[in-house]
Amino acid sequence: MYKFIKRLVDILLCLPAIIVLLPVFAVIIIAIKRDSKGQAIFEQPRAGKDGKPFTFYKFRTMRVDVDPFGASPKSGQDPRLTKTGIFLREYSLDELPQLFNVLKGNMSLVGPRPLYMEQIAEWDDEQKKRLFVKPGLTGLAQICGRGELTREEKLAFDVEYIRSASLLLDFKIIFLTLWQVLTRKSIYEKKYSKDEETRGQKWNV
Repeated sequence: MYKFIKRLVDILLCLPAIIVLLPVFAVIIIAIKRDSKGQAIFEQPRAGKDGKPFTFYKFRTMRVDVDPFGASPKSGQDPRLTKTGIFLREYSLDELPQLFNVLKGNMSLVGPRPLYMEQIAEWDDEQKKRLFVKPGLTGLAQICGRGELTREEKLAFDVEYIRSASLLLDFKIIFLTLWQVLTRKSIYEKKYSKDEETRGQKWNV
């Protein structure tokens, strides 16, 4: 019943949001294309429920000549970011195209953030439990530290969400996410992993 209601809530919230935001989408697309060459919508394969790949959408915030699998920017001074991209990231507007992922059913409004397929091999059995549900537009890790958290901490929050998932928790996460967006809190990742110095920073979480 929870899964059915969760999917119904996704559609009932997502469809009106897309309709209302269509003019915003148009303005953002124009701004991106005027600021830099390349497509306005960034597409990339990500790991969905049960580890099945799906095409993930974002507004492009970086130049097209940079590595799309590179380290996550740690500040708005990252030279890979476009001027429009900095603004989109600071207000989390770059994530808006994922509303279409939610509407299609390969994402949910709330769940663990979708990561790269290659990252699955790095997780232990406990961390792989995050694949039991659809990835989300936002999740528990995003309201409990976001960029302040390491990869290991984010994965732990993802698994905690799996254990505690409920409609009440989902609505709480949505509300607190909106507050974080408005306050622009912890936008940029401080440190990817607890052993970043020895492994290097490879993946965005």
